[in-house]
Amino acid sequence: MNKLLSKKDSLQVFLNYSVASSAFMQLVFTVNLIYFVTEAGLNPLQMVLVGTTLELAVFLFEVPTGVVADTISRRLSIIIGVMLIGCGFLVQALLANFYWILLAQILWGIGYTFTSGALQAWISDEIGEERAASAFLHATQLEQIGALIAVGISGLLASVWRLQLPMLLGGILFWFLGVYLMIFMPESGFSKPSQENKTSVQSMMITLKLGFSMLKKRPTLIKILLIGFFFGFYSEGLDRLWVPHVLDRFQLPNQRQLIMVSWVAGVKSASMVMTFFTAAIVRRFFGEKASQKRILNAILGMSALLVSAIIIFAVSGNIWLTLIVFVFISVLRDLIYPLYTAWVNYRLDSGSRATVLSMSSLVDAFGQIGGGPIIGVIAQQASIQIGLLGSALLLSPVLFFLKNNQLRDEE
Repeated sequence: MNKLLSKKDSLQVFLNYSVASSAFMQLVFTVNLIYFVTEAGLNPLQMVLVGTTLELAVFLFEVPTGVVADTISRRLSIIIGVMLIGCGFLVQALLANFYWILLAQILWGIGYTFTSGALQAWISDEIGEERAASAFLHATQLEQIGALIAVGISGLLASVWRLQLPMLLGGILFWFLGVYLMIFMPESGFSKPSQENKTSVQSMMITLKLGFSMLKKRPTLIKILLIGFFFGFYSEGLDRLWVPHVLDRFQLPNQRQLIMVSWVAGVKSASMVMTFFTAAIVRRFFGEKASQKRILNAILGMSALLVSAIIIFAVSGNIWLTLIVFVFISVLRDLIYPLYTAWVNYRLDSGSRATVLSMSSLVDAFGQIGGGPIIGVIAQQASIQIGLLGSALLLSPVLFFLKNNQLRDEE
């Protein structure tokens, strides 16, 4: 009975964390790009360097922080990460200077890596990996509510006072989230590895080796991580180009800052609403315990639809069709992420779970660092439309790997 209650408590904390962190992030992300330009005065090169600094921080610290989570405590790792994310957002809001903003990206990027992998490993050990896919989908569904509310609050606060206010609030609320986790977050499923006659560094190295040994025990994991690389490889180009593509292709008549923010927020809000309802449908389809075959087939089908949708988005000559297709793209991406995470999570040793999950985030970051500049050059030299078609091409290899029968051998 106590064990069942513990699982319920853990799941509730996980869902509360998911909703809160999504909302607090959106408080910041709704205004931060405008803030970088209008308040901090960043030029286009500096804007790119801000994003690159964040991705490099994630790339460098993803696996080491995963090792910390597997060696010391997933709970502690998540709490540290939440506090660092809050620090990064506060520095960014209080010091509108390029170099301080770079420091802010490093702080919140490292904070993110402390939570990435550790959060999924923690809940998987608490409720069982067979229930993890349902939990990930449920979290994705509820995150849309928090994010949707936060978009409106962020815009309202920015208009009432200054752009710094929603970022300050987001940073402070992350600290409150950290305190909430200190009080309510259980950790009954994690067993700290024995450190008898070993230093902390030696224990971490052993955990890191265990993580890499999973690649030998489960060879399919290498192909799964390769698929994760391509999911990152295509995404940065699409994220950077979709707004310029709509502006350039359809020559919207009134492109003042407020108008641009409004229609971008509208598209994002529509995506969140659609993701909320579709995640509920997909979750019912999988049931509480999702089979790996169903997960694999769902990722394959959604990836094929995603490639097709990006192509339609690039070539469409109708603005309403273009925006509807982009909403569809956003929903597909939001659904693929939790399913892919559940797929990586399958048959992992508990002692190296966070490390391996961090590897999946690492290859995604590596893909984004490599793919973004490639698509950027294509768009610069040819056209934004060709760049978007290039993004679809960069994603297409996942269809081959997903169809490979060897990936089904785990069933």
